Amino acid sequence: MAAFSKSIPHNCYEIGHTWHPSCGVSFLQITRGALEESLKIYAPLYLIAAILRKRKLEYYLHKLLPEIIQSASFLTANGALYMAFFCILRRILGKFYAWSPGFGAALPASYVAILIERKSRRGLLTIYMANLVLLFCITAAMYMFFFRCKDGLKGFTFSALRFIVGKEEIPTHSYSPEAAYAKVEQRREKHEEKSRRMSIITLARKLVDSVCKHGPRHRCCKHYEDNCISYCLKGFIRMFSVGYLIQCCLRIPSAFRHLFTQPSRLLSLFYNKENFQLGAFLGSFVSIYKGTSCFLRWVRNLDDELHAIIAGFLAGISMMFYKSTTISMYLASKLVETMYFKGIEAGKVPYFPHADTIIYSISTAICFQAAVMEVQTLRPSYWKFLLRLTKGKFAVMNRKVLDVFGTDASKYFRDFTPQLDPRYTSVKPDLPVELS
Repeated sequence: MAAFSKSIPHNCYEIGHTWHPSCGVSFLQITRGALEESLKIYAPLYLIAAILRKRKLEYYLHKLLPEIIQSASFLTANGALYMAFFCILRRILGKFYAWSPGFGAALPASYVAILIERKSRRGLLTIYMANLVLLFCITAAMYMFFFRCKDGLKGFTFSALRFIVGKEEIPTHSYSPEAAYAKVEQRREKHEEKSRRMSIITLARKLVDSVCKHGPRHRCCKHYEDNCISYCLKGFIRMFSVGYLIQCCLRIPSAFRHLFTQPSRLLSLFYNKENFQLGAFLGSFVSIYKGTSCFLRWVRNLDDELHAIIAGFLAGISMMFYKSTTISMYLASKLVETMYFKGIEAGKVPYFPHADTIIYSISTAICFQAAVMEVQTLRPSYWKFLLRLTKGKFAVMNRKVLDVFGTDASKYFRDFTPQLDPRYTSVKPDLPVELS
């Protein structure tokens, strides 16, 4: 446990920006590096999203660049303002406490930064130590349920799911005339054939044989041009191709950077494990969802939005092909946000102004506290992201000095000792550090 009431007398150069004694220069260096990396992250992300959403030319001319700059500015501010508040807090307090170099500096920085981002993109952050596949299964189940419900999802989320699973799976509700008729007919058939009711195994075998030999489509299925098997296979091929092409596009900048020095690396643009992993993830998600939905329509003889919960949960297993913390946590946070606002609309949940901003700020501050004082508790992917955002400068903090707080801050940095200019230090490096 850290001694939160104790302090050390070092200045911000000795602890934080050990590469340069000037707070202003360090701030500008962090800002420049963070901006460069932010643009690399958001430019292809927004471009691919615009293509998938089939944006018109007007969007590319007038809105694409401002949106990229706004999101890049948010991420840049998150890193740069942390450095600024790190120094400001030291000057105000006159010393460092266990909470100040991490949580204390990151909290105001995160709050100011998230205000820069568009409100529609202020997702709620959750803890990072959850099981990714199970979390994604549950998230996918709820998303697909809301997708099938009337007015369940709107805007980009609905459009994205419609693109992924296809227009054939656009909501057909239980209480539509066709579904209502199906339920009545099902009850009658159950009553008349009660004595010769088939087991689920027999029914499944009959279904497989029928589909494989004759390729029928259940009357509740809306994929009119395909039988159920070809419908699932086409879904897999389509989304596998999309995932493969997306990953190829993301690798284009790095591949062309080595075009003349290492031309052989161009082959990795097309033949790379990550390309196939993303393709397998998207393709299997769609095919499992569609296949399960078709199977349930055959078994129950009706189309019901409750099928989406089972189909979505099983489709979530596809995360095994592409384990991504970013995808799981972002979708989970957006699901919480969706359910929260639905609760507000129904009058069952109180509205808290700026709840997303406050939760984001606190969550990010906790992560920064861990990144400074207990790197070993962070997910490796998040630590790599922080290093990328700061051009590796997060790793050159003087964590050996922070060990006095009892968090073993230098556990993974035993071999690193910053070369400080003694003209700008407040504590002689050969003197032992004592808590005050």
